[in-house]
Amino acid sequence: MSKKRGLSLEEKREKMLQIFYDSQDFYLLKELEKMGPKKGVISQSVKDVIQSLVDDDLVLKDKIGSSIYFWSLPSCASNQLRNASNKLESDIKSSKKRLAELNEQRDALKKGREASDEREEALTDLKTVEIKYNELKNEMGHYSDNDPATLEAMKNATRVSHAAANRWTDNIFAIRQWCSNNIPHAKEQLEHMYTEIGITEDFDYLEPLEPEPAQPLGQLDSSPGPYSSWTPLSVIK
Repeated sequence: MSKKRGLSLEEKREKMLQIFYDSQDFYLLKELEKMGPKKGVISQSVKDVIQSLVDDDLVLKDKIGSSIYFWSLPSCASNQLRNASNKLESDIKSSKKRLAELNEQRDALKKGREASDEREEALTDLKTVEIKYNELKNEMGHYSDNDPATLEAMKNATRVSHAAANRWTDNIFAIRQWCSNNIPHAKEQLEHMYTEIGITEDFDYLEPLEPEPAQPLGQLDSSPGPYSSWTPLSVIK
């Protein structure tokens, strides 16, 4: 004997809706869980089935006092289906209108673009120009390092880095002088530490940068130089 097939979710929804339609009454969830098995819906699945109906606006619910009641009338389903039908009809109408607009745009764009020898020749010329443009654009990218704006940015970055390096060099010399004056008994240990971190006898300031070419009178740059705000650390207390 074959095993009896269980109800699908849609079949369970129909069975539970029929309870409301037949009685046109209000029910608590626990009451529906008792009535569900009589319609072939096991009590454990009644809650999920009812919730799916509530989500689709086929069953209404409201809290009265501390209890939640569920109900549904045939008119509720009719209204819901009527609203869905009206929405679909409205969507179809909008889609047809949009389709007509797109067809008009297509026909307008076709004007003057009919297939001809002149059009084919113009399209070929356009393709050639596009290829040449892309080739020139790629070639320009190879010369980006010589771009005046890029070179000027590199010069500015070099001036800032040069000033920062000399500023920290001055600080290092100031710290070494302070150590020599205040802890002379640790001279050997300090010299060993300096050597380990790269502060050797040839450690010194960077050479000054080459001066910029002189500008014509009236075009001199009045902005402050990289050392204008450099305050060396000459004394540490």
